[in-house]
Amino acid sequence: MHQKTSEQHIGHLVDDIDGFQVIECQSCGFKHVHPLPTEDELEKIYRHEYYTLDKPLFFQETEDDKAWWNMVYSDRYETLEHFLPETSRRILDVGSGPGHFVNYGRRHGWTALGIEPSSQACEHARGLGVEVVENFFNQETANTLGKFDAIHANAVLEHIPNPREMLSLCREALVPGGILCVVVPNDYNPFQETLRSYEGYRPWWVAPPHHLNYFNFETLGNLLASVGFDVVLKETTFPIDMFLLMGDNYVESPELGRACHKKRMRFDTQLSKAGNNQAKRDFYRALASVGMGREVVLFAKKL
Repeated sequence: MHQKTSEQHIGHLVDDIDGFQVIECQSCGFKHVHPLPTEDELEKIYRHEYYTLDKPLFFQETEDDKAWWNMVYSDRYETLEHFLPETSRRILDVGSGPGHFVNYGRRHGWTALGIEPSSQACEHARGLGVEVVENFFNQETANTLGKFDAIHANAVLEHIPNPREMLSLCREALVPGGILCVVVPNDYNPFQETLRSYEGYRPWWVAPPHHLNYFNFETLGNLLASVGFDVVLKETTFPIDMFLLMGDNYVESPELGRACHKKRMRFDTQLSKAGNNQAKRDFYRALASVGMGREVVLFAKKL
């Protein structure tokens, strides 16, 4: 494909879908939408529309899946505690949504704070008794929050126009040796590319204006290194794209997506209940080591 150029963004055109172009940006080091939406457009989406127009069932489904999410959170907090001194228990959740990750930490000995631009999500979080700042995480707000032993950013970097700046802010907000846990979709992965090239699927994972950036383990790891982090652990989540390869087309039939998600939750839950949670985590770490799995889950230490 030909190259697209504008200001500092230059790279091969990867996709052109519904008026949005995705480029393999040479200057950024990862795939992203080009041109990027304006700050005003994104503010409208994430302050007012995201949980009402775009994800109206998110709060209810998260509540329905609470036991599984708590298992996910337990794994993440356990890892943070492994890499931090026993007295280091102050955490910031960037893009804290309805507040469940913060609430889990608060109930398990952490001083936990969320920051979230959506008024609906903040209202839900406060209903749980969670402390949350209703705003975007930027230089101005970061300056008011103090320092943290750990920062968690789940499903954030793919949504914002400046992930490098966001990671730099996270680094500034961490104490020396602090740990960042960042989670993004693992997009353009081998399962997805097989479905597109061999079975004729459209690239359903390309979802602007909500998803602007498209990472894999290598590109996110390189981005973290470029702003002063050392990746200390790589994990992933269940490779749910496998269901598509098995014939369950949840892209065209969303009700199948919920059913496949329930199977994924059962897979995780049964291993954990049987006392094999470490085997589950070892499995996901093995997948991550070869770039597979639905999400990139990286724990990185501030250098």
